[in-house]
Amino acid sequence: MTETPSASAGAPGDGGADALDAAVDRVADRLRTLPESTLRRGAAARGLELARELARRAQALERPGAAPREMPDEGLYVVGDQVAVAGHDLAHAVRAAGPDPRAARDLAAALELLRSFTP
Repeated sequence: MTETPSASAGAPGDGGADALDAAVDRVADRLRTLPESTLRRGAAARGLELARELARRAQALERPGAAPREMPDEGLYVVGDQVAVAGHDLAHAVRAAGPDPRAARDLAAALELLRSFTP
């Protein structure tokens, strides 16, 4: 399946989910390359918090009204993968939602979370 990106990254139907995928990849890759000492000093906990928020938003779009499941803490070394999975799930949910205003809000919020994330 291929998506046609557009110049704008702010709305679900216009390439915004592509921008989300790219931002998720950047943060996940950064977390994967951090030394253990940095992960232990809080980067892993902040990454898990980010992954949980992205997962919560994805689940709310996919199953409105259902109680979200919390992403488990699987340890320091998988937090980058957890961010990747949760973020790409959200991008998929945004694409599937189409021009839903809630999806646009979740997309904008997720992009801001990813832009402001510091390990």
